[in-house]
Amino acid sequence: MTQMTQDQMKTQVGQAALRYVQPGQIVGVGTGSTVNKFIAALAGMPEPVAGAVSSSDASSQLLRAAGIPVLDCNRAGELAVYIDGADEIDGRGCMIKGGGAALTREKIVAAQARRFICIADQSKRVQVLGAFALPVEVIPMAFERIRRQFAAMNGQAALRMKEGRPLVTDNGQHILDVRGLRIDDPLAFETEVNQWPGVVTVGVFARQRAHVCLLGTPAGVETLRFD
Repeated sequence: MTQMTQDQMKTQVGQAALRYVQPGQIVGVGTGSTVNKFIAALAGMPEPVAGAVSSSDASSQLLRAAGIPVLDCNRAGELAVYIDGADEIDGRGCMIKGGGAALTREKIVAAQARRFICIADQSKRVQVLGAFALPVEVIPMAFERIRRQFAAMNGQAALRMKEGRPLVTDNGQHILDVRGLRIDDPLAFETEVNQWPGVVTVGVFARQRAHVCLLGTPAGVETLRFD
């Protein structure tokens, strides 16, 4: 039996997420390589969705290319479901997100949906959050002070760079990636860091945790429920 690749696992969970989508709905769509597989699956539905609220410019481009209308978040109203990936997910459905630099918009769309369905391959499942560098979107004038605040927590924060310059998010801000953290209480950590002046969003998703995770494994899709 041929070993299933990580890409094949992502394809599996992207297709499995269609179980949570109804024709004619407006669906929240996240960002990243696994979500790209979901967008491809969404485009192949025999009866299409009414449209999508997207968390990034990159996902919006893919959705439009697939013929799926991209709707304004402020006009879409409450969403039945939000489908997105994760960089890490723990046993309570709390996640680290933001590897694709779209964490702020991801958190906004997740808050607008009744259910968050996380799609990920098995490498993203962890006991405790923090091995993956934590993304934090920050206002540029504040990044050095915020870096020092993380240093006081034994975290090593570095400005994310792209082509020799600080990466600029879709919101016009910068990203700090913080290593060396062990996040035992994700909700308390998220609450604290979100109050630091200059932080736009911290990439811990505890208030907007997943209700279900579809986990790609070599044996197929494993469904984890956190409701």
